[in-house]
This record gives sequence, structure tokens and C-alpha cells, in this order.
Amino acid sequence: MVEEYPRNLTELEANFGTEEACRAYLTRLRWPDGFRCPRCGGGRSWPVRGVLLECAGCGCQTSVTAGTIFQDTRTPLPVWFRAMWWVTTQKNGASALGLQRVLGLKKYETAWTWLHKLRRAMVRPGRDLLTGRVEVDECYLGSLEEGLPGRLNLKKALVVVAAQEDGPGTGRIRMRQIIDASAESLMPFVRDSVEPGSIIHTDGWLGYLPLESKGYRHEVTFLKRKKKTPSELMPRVHRVISLLKRWLLGTHQGAVSHKHLAYYLDEFTFRFNRRRSHSRGKLFFRLAQQAVAVEPFPYDQIVHPTSRRAKTKPQSVGST
Repeated sequence: MVEEYPRNLTELEANFGTEEACRAYLTRLRWPDGFRCPRCGGGRSWPVRGVLLECAGCGCQTSVTAGTIFQDTRTPLPVWFRAMWWVTTQKNGASALGLQRVLGLKKYETAWTWLHKLRRAMVRPGRDLLTGRVEVDECYLGSLEEGLPGRLNLKKALVVVAAQEDGPGTGRIRMRQIIDASAESLMPFVRDSVEPGSIIHTDGWLGYLPLESKGYRHEVTFLKRKKKTPSELMPRVHRVISLLKRWLLGTHQGAVSHKHLAYYLDEFTFRFNRRRSHSRGKLFFRLAQQAVAVEPFPYDQIVHPTSRRAKTKPQSVGST
């Protein structure tokens, strides 16, 4: 599909001011090669009651929003499109309070739920792995707990971050919340984030020892008793960690619970990896494209997450 998106707010309002225009756009995004029945895969259909499509092969009735984050929404799609535009055009991230004010939503909970639904559309399945030389380190979101051995974490959130080198700068990143800094937690993250054969640059933590046996070239920088600071010895990953902490404190006032943190990491990664994009409209296009590719997440499932996340996207924190 040709990348089709508004270049500015005026074009957004002109092109997507009606329910019909929004549905037509989502149809092109969801079925770029033509309709496909979710039950039998058939390609022929006819409209039923305006918004439904009935498969000519098996009679299954569906709509372009069924099975997406827009499923069962009572809000007109043009409002959703304005929400997606606002979320992708906020350079420093989007807060629920800000979204509520911009859209004039009556309830804060509605804006909060919408943002969580959209965050679930910020991870692209099958994204390319990081390559080349990659710095990897962990950080605590919150102060380090005293009296605990090594990097044991009980209450504070522990996040592992991978930052790809791009000359003197930083390329793409990946990040994931982990329960501890053991090899059992770190190796799956590296495997799902970095192409085998790449150089992994870490500190001397023992949890990274199996890297070479997993097909990576391992470069170790011991941080203790060095004149340079960790930020100077591993500048890219520590820069990302600093920006992440600043973003959580600035945009969200640090009020991010552990059970929802993974999706905030998705949003941060989505924004960071597209920070050099000159077109906000293209970010809108990517988000809308993914919004019709991910399954629906009802409010109750967002508020009371179960083990379903672990089953459906166990290795998918961070997007390209």
C-alpha cells in the first residue's frame, strides 16, 4: 500500500472528518490487497447495514473495526483519528490529562484507556533486530533498594535497555522490564532484540557471560575503579536511560505502575526510534496501520492484566 497520511492538522480534518472517510481509510490499511474474511480467508464480500461486510463464501459478517483496538467503540472514528494525531504529534509524549483536554472528553478514564489501547499498537511484529555494535545495560526506575545483594530487585522496576551504535550517536533501541538481572532474564531479551553475530558491549555483570555461547561477540567494560563515569564508558545506553527517566518524570510525573510499565516502554521506544522523522503524518500512518493489526483490549483487561500478555507478546517490548 502507498503510504497515505495527512501532512498537517488541516489535512487531517479535511480528509477524516466523517465516519465514512475514516472507515474507508482503515479498510485500506487493514486489507491493502482487498477484503479477507477472518473466518475462511475468502476475498469476496458485500455490504450489510452500512458498516458490516458479509463474506460471500461462508456468510461471516464482520466490520473493519472488528478485532482491532476500535472494536465496540461508541465514539465516532473521527475523534479516534484526532486522538491518534495528537498522540503522534506530541514530541515529548502524551498524557491522559492532556488528551482529555484536547478532545474535550468528559472522563479522565476514557483518555487513559484510549492511550493504553494506542500504546498496544506501537509495537510492530516482525521488526528488524538491532545489528552491528550494541550497548546493553540495566537501570532501576526509582532508587536502588538498600540491603539487597547484587542487582536483586523486589519493589523497584528493573529495565534492560539495548542501544545500537550509529557512528558517534545512537540508532534504534529496545527495552524490557525484567524481574531480575540474571542470565535467565537477560539472554531472552538479547536474543529477541539483537541479531546474532553482533557485538554486545556490556559492563562486567555476570548475567552477560553466556553471550558468546549464544552467538554474539561480547565486549566487556569494567566500570569499577575507572576514571571515566559509566555515562562516558557506555554513553549511548546511559543517554537512553537518562531520557527514559526524564520522560517518565516529566510527562507522567513518575506515576507509572509496574503492571503497566511495559506499555510505557513501548511508547518511549516508538517515539525514540522515530525521533528523526520529518513527518508527523507518517507516525500517524504507522500508528493507524498497527491499530487495525492488533487485537482489542477491553478496559477490564487493561486495568486487571492477567497472564495473557505473557502468552501473547512475551518478547515484544519496544518497536522499530
